[in-house]
Amino acid sequence: MRVSLLRAFPGILVDMRVRVLAFGVLRERLRGLGETVELPEGSTAGKLIEQIRGAGEDFAWDSIAVAVNREYGRLDTVLHEGDEVALLPPVSGGSYTDGAGAASNGLMTESGKIAIVRERIDAERIVSRMKAGADGAVCVFDGIVRDNTRGRRTLHLDYEAYEEMALKQMRELVSEAVAKFGVRDVALVHRLGQLEVGETSVLIVVASVHRTAAFEACRWLIDTLKKTVPIWKKEHFVDGAVWADGEPFPTEIATSTGVKA
Repeated sequence: MRVSLLRAFPGILVDMRVRVLAFGVLRERLRGLGETVELPEGSTAGKLIEQIRGAGEDFAWDSIAVAVNREYGRLDTVLHEGDEVALLPPVSGGSYTDGAGAASNGLMTESGKIAIVRERIDAERIVSRMKAGADGAVCVFDGIVRDNTRGRRTLHLDYEAYEEMALKQMRELVSEAVAKFGVRDVALVHRLGQLEVGETSVLIVVASVHRTAAFEACRWLIDTLKKTVPIWKKEHFVDGAVWADGEPFPTEIATSTGVKA
């Protein structure tokens, strides 16, 4: 289905089409939105969002970020024919830990193993393979699905992602962590799909000569991932289901892209 923005630009001919994606709770609020949107050449991401907002008036639009061609963008980013525009609600958030995956469709980089997977993560195997003779420490963050959130009993979690952008962001985080903290290697694996209580959702393994660098890099990686990488979780409880509230986007993302109601 195509959505036309001609009503917002009377008398102007349509010059281009862009692909619009929405995720998490925002995807559910915009069920009537087609992937292809027609709009005049020279339109910005902000103009596009202003028109789309009408389909989800009760949503907190000032909390979103926008990505253009898998890069975080701004409201004044000018769109072009064939661009891919993603509307991103706050990502899964760092206040509560969940479950993870293994390594089938991951990417290898010079700085470590980065993967988004749909099968169970074999944490012991990944940790074992990360160790090297020069290491003095290996720091592991193993985020698992717990059986409750704020007093509500959890049945399972569902994770979804803007996969191409998420992998790109994860690769950049790993490279930045190696440069910033001077660690030797990093493995970063996140799982999508349905996860049961006790399963791993995200695994971070940092190998380093010194323990301080390993600890600091591991903490920085999980905190940054939970605020910036486009992955969302839906929590299924015995009494209903809800998309998890994410933390606000960092200032450099949110202030340039948030849309005020």
